[in-house]
Formats: sequence, C-alpha cells, structure tokens
Amino acid sequence: MARSGPSYPNRFWAAAAYAGFGTQASSSSLPPRFSDETSFILYALYQQATVGPCKAPKPQSWNTLDGERWKSWHALGDMVSVEAMRLFVKILEEEDPAWLSKVQDPEPEMKESAVPEVRGVLKEGAALSIKFDPYSGPVNPPDNGVLVETEDKDVLIEGVAPNHYKWVSPQVFGRRPTPRYQHAAEIIGDKMYIVGGNHNGRYLNDVQVLDLATLTWAKVDQKSTAAASPTLPGEQSAAVMLPPCAGHSLVEWGGKLLAVAGHSKDPSDSVIVRAFDVKTNSWTFLRSFGKAPIARGGQSVTLVGSNLVMFGGEDSKRRLLNDLNILDLETMTWDDVEAVGTPPSPRSDHTATVQAGRYLLVFGGGSHSTCFNDLHVLDLDSMEWSQPQPQGVTPTPRAGHAGVKVGDSWYIIGGGDNKSGISETMVLNLSTLVWSVAASVEGRTPIASEGLSVVSATSNGEEVLVAFGGYNGRYSNELYILKTNQKVKSQPKYLESPAAAAAAASVKAAYTSQVPSANGSNGFHMQDISQENRVKEIMVDIPKSRNMGYAYEEIREQLALASKASGDLEAAVSSLQAENARLKQELGMAQSSSAELSKELHSVRGQLDNEQSRCFRLEVDLAELRQKLHSMEALQKELELLRRQKAAADQVAASAVQKQSSGGVWGWLAGAPPNGKTVET
Repeated sequence: MARSGPSYPNRFWAAAAYAGFGTQASSSSLPPRFSDETSFILYALYQQATVGPCKAPKPQSWNTLDGERWKSWHALGDMVSVEAMRLFVKILEEEDPAWLSKVQDPEPEMKESAVPEVRGVLKEGAALSIKFDPYSGPVNPPDNGVLVETEDKDVLIEGVAPNHYKWVSPQVFGRRPTPRYQHAAEIIGDKMYIVGGNHNGRYLNDVQVLDLATLTWAKVDQKSTAAASPTLPGEQSAAVMLPPCAGHSLVEWGGKLLAVAGHSKDPSDSVIVRAFDVKTNSWTFLRSFGKAPIARGGQSVTLVGSNLVMFGGEDSKRRLLNDLNILDLETMTWDDVEAVGTPPSPRSDHTATVQAGRYLLVFGGGSHSTCFNDLHVLDLDSMEWSQPQPQGVTPTPRAGHAGVKVGDSWYIIGGGDNKSGISETMVLNLSTLVWSVAASVEGRTPIASEGLSVVSATSNGEEVLVAFGGYNGRYSNELYILKTNQKVKSQPKYLESPAAAAAAASVKAAYTSQVPSANGSNGFHMQDISQENRVKEIMVDIPKSRNMGYAYEEIREQLALASKASGDLEAAVSSLQAENARLKQELGMAQSSSAELSKELHSVRGQLDNEQSRCFRLEVDLAELRQKLHSMEALQKELELLRRQKAAADQVAASAVQKQSSGGVWGWLAGAPPNGKTVET
C-alpha cells in the first residue's frame, strides 16, 4: 500500500494501538487475528521500539508464552528503535493492508501533556522511559509519546518538543548531589560534571557526574594516586586533591577539566590551575609561568582558542577587581594585559563569552551594593574596551547569573538583584546586539536564583540548555532543561535517512571486508553477501508502490555517495598522516637541537661556575692585601712618629753639649775651669 497518513513516530503509535499494544489493550495477550508467530514478532518489535534492546533475564518460572516472547525480543539484538518501528508497521500492513483506514483519528494532535515523564538522554537504540514488565510489555506507554530518531554523537533529550521556550524539570535517577550554588559545570562527551560549590556556608570539593544518556547521577570517587603521565603543559605528575572551593571556573581542555581560581578557606596568594582527568578520576597541578594574577573568586574565565581570558572577580580581602589576565594553555604563561579604553567597573559574579574568536563580551555582575546590566566588549586584536548600546528588551540588573552561548545567541539565565531572583531568561543576538526574552518562570523556582550553572547539549539536532543548582532562599539540586530551537550543523545528505545511513554502513563493511583473510581469501564473497542482505533490509523502508528497479538504483546511488565520501575520508586521512609525519620529523629535529643546546648550556654553566670560583679566590686575596696595606700604613705612621721623637731628642742633646762647651767668662767667674779641670790654689 502507498504510504499515506501520519508520519513516524505517530504512525507507529497508531499501528501499535490497532495491534493491541497500549494502555487500552491487555498486555497479556494479542488480538486473535494474528498468528502466534506474528504475535511474538510484533511483541518483540514493540518492546525493541519502546524499551530498547532486551536486557531482561530469562523468566524464573519458565513457560512457553514467556519463553517465546523473550526469545523473539532477545533475537533483535541492538536493532535501533526506528528500525523496529518501521518493521512493526510493515508487518502489520502485510497482515492487514487496510488497518490504517480502520483507525479512528490516526494522527492526534501532539499536546504538551502527552509525555508525562521526561527521560532525557537517549543514544542510538534507546527509546522512551516507560515503566514496563520485561515479559508482559509496557505498563503505561504514552498514547502520543514522542520518540525521536537518534544520532550517534547527539545527546538527546526527550519530551520537551511541544514547548521550545519553557524550562522543564525532567525525572532523574541515582542519588542527587548535595544542594549547592557557586559551583562549576562542564560537559565532556555525554556527561556533565559538577565540581565544588557552597552549601550552607560550607565549601565543597566533590565531583558529581550526570550521565546524559540516562539522566543518572553518580558521585566520582576521586583518587589520590598520581596520574600516569602528564599530558598538558606544566602538568605535575604528583597528584593533588582539589580543596573545598566555590566561585571557581571550569573549562574543558585536552579532554580534561581545568579548575581555575575560586574561593577557599585557606586561599593562596595567586590563581592556581588544576586539571581533573576524567579517565583516572585524579587531580593534578598545572605549573604556570609569568606573573600569576592575585587569587580570587567570582571571576569570568573564557576559552579563546588556546588562551584563557580571565576578567574581574573578588579577592580574599573582598576587594573587587577589573583586571584582565590571559593564560596561554600551550605554554602555561600568564600575561597581565593593559587594555586601552574604559574597562568595566570592578565587579564579580558576572558572565563573559567570545564572539567570532575576537570579541570578548562581559555582562552584568555586581559590587557590594549594586548590580549591573551593562554590556562591555573587548577587541582582543587591538585590546580596546568599548561599551555598545544594545537594542530590544533591557535586561534586569543581575549578579550570580549563568551565561551560555549557542550559535550567535547568548543566553543569560537567573541571577539576583539584591532583592529577589530574576525570572526572565534573556537572550542576546550577538550579530545584531538585540536583547529579547527567551523564557520566563513563575514563583520561587531554582531557575530564578543565584549561583546556578548552565551548559548546552544537543537534542535531536537542536541545542538545549541544562541548568543545575542555585540559591534563592534555599539551596537547590534540581535539574532543568530548556529547548532553544537552535539547529546544529546538519549531516551529509547520504546520512539523513535511516536507509541511507544503513547503506553507508554496508559500504564501510564492504570496504573492511576487502582485507585478505587468514585462509588466503580476499573476502569479496562475504562482501557481496553482506551487501545483498543489507540491501534487502533497506527495502523495508521503501514503499511497495515504487518500481523495484528504481529502488535498487536509488540504493546504488546512495552506496556510490557513501563510497565517494569514504574515498574523501581516506584522502583526508592520508593527508593528515603525511602532515603528522612531517610534524614528527620537525619535532625530532627540534628535540635534537634542544639536546645540543642543553649540552652547550651545561658547558657554559660549568665555565661560569669556574669563573665564579676564581673570582671568589681573587676577592679573598684582595681582602688580605687590603688588610696588609692597612697594617703597613699604621707602621709607617708609627715610624714617622719615632723619627720625630728621635730628631727632637737629638736636638736637645746637641743644645746641652753646646752649653757645656761654651762656659766662657761666666764659667771662669764661677770657678769652673775650662774643660772640667780644677784650678789648684
């Protein structure tokens, strides 16, 4: 029959309801119009589409009915839910070609309340979150549930499609983290990491992870063992533990989480950068060079290329800052930047983002008494501040808000103005600088609070925001999701449909099968069989009304496109390998040159040590000579004094002799004969 009527997944839900699956049909048995074999197949496909691959154990009380159902379901393996849907409808059409005309209201309007339970993260092969019995089927499947077609690398969040501009609180699993605010969040792969924060004035240093594939919380068991080998510049192999902190920043770099700055009970003198390895669950210290900025919290840290641009914050003495510092992550060198123009006033708890890899935008924040709603722009090329005047709805002054960029849209969420939490989620179009309201919450919800975190993820080809925590009179550990209606980059055309994706997969299998096997065969026979089987599977997705030759021709074209893409990828890989070889050669030359320079430096250092030793000996000799010279000067003075005394004594003696020798008349009169002779009488 020609395909008409509702599209997937509503077509599947209509077929499932007609076949007896759903809330209004008994799940213990199928309508008698189907044979036992068909009933088991439909049951297995329904379970695969709504629950996913069979993970249930064999029934404890084995019986024929449950056994056959379990075998049928288990035999489907890892078949993706979309394929199970299509096969379910195809088998129903073969059994009852007129089923669609018998269905009342086959395509009901999708309402916001159609999916009461929001499960959140789906990977390829997963399906709705439905409470079910492993053998009897779903207990409460949604009548008009939303089941999205998945992509391998997408983080898929389900159930929020009816409302693009409303924060939704999904059901989460696992033990929730301690309520907190002023924490930091970042995404690596399909996991969101939460680090530290403040709870009732107590700083935290735990690491919590949310698996976005299952919306399940788990606490990371941090290890104190040293990392296997440093992989980042300046990384020390000795492991450290993150101290309890709040107001810090978290950035993903090189597959690791970098924790930058933050308040702690025992603050350091300068900003410290630590790295968390999500593979080993261990922290390491990143040694930096240059003049590190003063320690602080509430700053903004923005990744621009391979640089971290840090602005503002509040130091341990509660002094507000508006300095600008840049850390080069490739050399781990800090640079204190003096920009021209008028910078933003000193502030903390603001947000910042980068546009076009060149313009740093800073919004909001607060001082000790005032909250701001001003926007400042720093041109990173000219290092010049400016303050544009955006248009549109003027945002409320706020501090402690969160900001996240999606495409050319910068979302500002939450925050407070010293009176209450801000309920409006604002969005700034970075191309036109126009503010608008993206969403609004009512009442005292965690979205309208301070110190919350927000990250972006991908949902069915669209970006969504994931918010956690905050404080608005009470500490929160709630999770909220907002769909932004922002599309991600589309895939190549030959991967747009499940059939085309399957064709591309068959080309890949055929390519790998050309590798010679151990028994000497080239594997082409297996390639032909695999491709033929895959083509048969693809035919499930092609309407019967089409000409079969045309269908095969379409598949061949898809295979050709996939083959061409594979060739392009091979060429790109070859180019990258050649570039890698060249870089390795240059690295070897640089290492050799570095070794020679190291030897030369060692030699120069040895010569310098010898010269320093000789200079020290000369200084000692000079000191001894100076001491001797000082002694000689004292002796010379003493000798001169003795000479003077001797000259004076000689003069006195000469004078006395002269008097004795010249007595004359007076001597005669005195009766003293000349020359000492006595005159006889």
